[in-house]
Amino acid sequence: MPSPIYHDLPQGIRLHCRASGQSGQPLLVFLHGFPQASFIWEELLEQFGPHYRCLAPDLRGYGHSSQPTDLGSYRAHLLVDDLAALIRAESPDAPAACVIAHDWGGALAWGLANQHPELLQRLLILNAPHPGSFLRELQHNPAQQAASQYMHFLRRPDAPALLAENGYQRMLGFFANPRGELPDWLTPELAQRYRDHWSLGLHGACHYYGATPLVPPRPGEASPAIQTLELPARLLEIKTPTKILWGMNDPALSPALLQGLEQWIAQLQVQHLDGVSHWVLQEQPEAVSAALHDFLQQSY
Repeated sequence: MPSPIYHDLPQGIRLHCRASGQSGQPLLVFLHGFPQASFIWEELLEQFGPHYRCLAPDLRGYGHSSQPTDLGSYRAHLLVDDLAALIRAESPDAPAACVIAHDWGGALAWGLANQHPELLQRLLILNAPHPGSFLRELQHNPAQQAASQYMHFLRRPDAPALLAENGYQRMLGFFANPRGELPDWLTPELAQRYRDHWSLGLHGACHYYGATPLVPPRPGEASPAIQTLELPARLLEIKTPTKILWGMNDPALSPALLQGLEQWIAQLQVQHLDGVSHWVLQEQPEAVSAALHDFLQQSY
């Protein structure tokens, strides 16, 4: 089983991580999203640990990692700085062989690859939109605007309290299909593991939504801020070789987000996963493992 470790980073942030493999082996970094935790990567940490140093942190604001209470502590550049410091601490003499990231972890990984390309050799993304296409679709695609309306709830000051009600029923509902049915992979034991994780605090996870400017316009909103938002071209460029695994039945993220990525990503591979929802790792663990193995064999 992966071992729990802690990394003390600048700005007083401590990240709780799960680790496998030996220090000095090529580094793999696994980044979870909302509303998950580092434990989702345990099987991959076991699989790749014999040949790699594998590290999966609980992101800032989650689980046993530091959970600052102020919204300003969740600005994107600070969260990216956490990851840069983590990689430098674990692999001071070489870049990470690959960063593997889902959802909000993917959002941070895009920023890491843009701002610190020297720290990673490859980027494997699971259903996490590039900021350029996400901004475009939030501005112009009514379907994506509708699919992202849930973000407004998570930005509410009372969201953490509401999410904790009735044994975290709303939180578990994020895993449900459009008919409201929970998936088979969410066993009672795993659901309890999530509840135990969420009981450590939800305000940090919600602050990710409160701190981002990428928020959909509300229906009928007169002058939504998103319509005048511009992201500088320099913040969208990705020179790191990138592979995307995309569940095509994701109710929150439209496949339209995959269009036009070539203008920002110099070396791009995209693998469509038909019939797969947002929870790519849980629904297709073999596909994720195979994609990572194949990606690591490619020379760059």
